[in-house]
Amino acid sequence: MSVHTEVKVVTTHVLSEMKHRGEKISMLTAYDFSMASLVDAAGIDVILVGDSASNVMAGHTTTLPITLDNMIYHAASVVRGSSRALIVVDLPFGTYQGNSKEALNSSIRIMKETGAHAVKLEGGSEVEESIIRILSAGIPVMGHLGLTPQSIHKFGTYVVRAKEEEEAEKLKKDAILLEELGCFAIVLEKIPATLAAEVAKSVRIPIIGIGAGNQVDGQVLVLHDMLGINQEFSPRFLRRYHNLAEEIKGAVRGYITDVKNVDFPNEREQY
Repeated sequence: MSVHTEVKVVTTHVLSEMKHRGEKISMLTAYDFSMASLVDAAGIDVILVGDSASNVMAGHTTTLPITLDNMIYHAASVVRGSSRALIVVDLPFGTYQGNSKEALNSSIRIMKETGAHAVKLEGGSEVEESIIRILSAGIPVMGHLGLTPQSIHKFGTYVVRAKEEEEAEKLKKDAILLEELGCFAIVLEKIPATLAAEVAKSVRIPIIGIGAGNQVDGQVLVLHDMLGINQEFSPRFLRRYHNLAEEIKGAVRGYITDVKNVDFPNEREQY
């Protein structure tokens, strides 16, 4: 029997066991109670309350504007809708870079005010001090390497990262460092599949990919992208499992038509 079907509640230890057994980890984002309830009931292993909420929930073009208070609001909503999945919350831009004390305070607020199980932050050696400080408080940390969207203005583009040898070597070293510091897992975003496979083999902790090939320990996608709610984003790594945008618009058009034609509410739908 698989770990996925054995456990009633997913923990960081469960993810470690899944990697050990060669069982792939499924991870999706969610930002509100209703969606989290559905995703959790479907049996997802990990729910990421991503700073991608800045894009899909608030309409910003980058993840930078979302605040810690915004993230806490979304995370608390997700936790109330979940009973099985491990809930990981992104530390938003400006709450951990260059200030380990602020990183700790931000993480403590997330854990206390949301009931989530872990935090995630972007970067390698440059955020080492923040990771150490957060972990010292007993808060689990998930790392994030490769394309780091909070650094978009530094990169200037969302192209594939670590194609050059120097950047690839740094990424491999950073992955080993994150494991040594005590991170329980790492997300690798938009890097060559061969490099991601190499990293997954080099560490004992789970490696979750998004645009990092299928030789890693699990996959994550943004819920609104994979359900086809968001139609503007179409990278190579995205598989759309539904076209909810058209279904929702169709349902709304049907409602509008029925209201205009006085077909809704009918006699059975009134008191």
